[in-house]
Amino acid sequence: MPDRPEIVCICGSTRFMDEMRAVNRDLTFAGAIVVAPGEADESITDEQKIELDTLHLRKIDLADRVLVVNPGGYIGESTSREIAYAHATGKPISFTDPSDQ
Repeated sequence: MPDRPEIVCICGSTRFMDEMRAVNRDLTFAGAIVVAPGEADESITDEQKIELDTLHLRKIDLADRVLVVNPGGYIGESTSREIAYAHATGKPISFTDPSDQ
């Protein structure tokens, strides 16, 4: 038995926030600690976007693995950077829609 629950970092386009919330809920009820992208109810500045992107890389650092939420196989620019970072740091990566991976 592990000393602590698995930590999973969710990555994906903010266009899929509803899907990410559902994955977060499912993982949480399965006993995982989930770290997910930050959310904003309003438009954010370019500077805030850069800060959030950098913060999300630190969330990947905390995680045992990364789960990419990519309905229809969609992966945007920011998510591509996050996947590359996770690969570079040796994190296991899985996808909710692996058809194009």
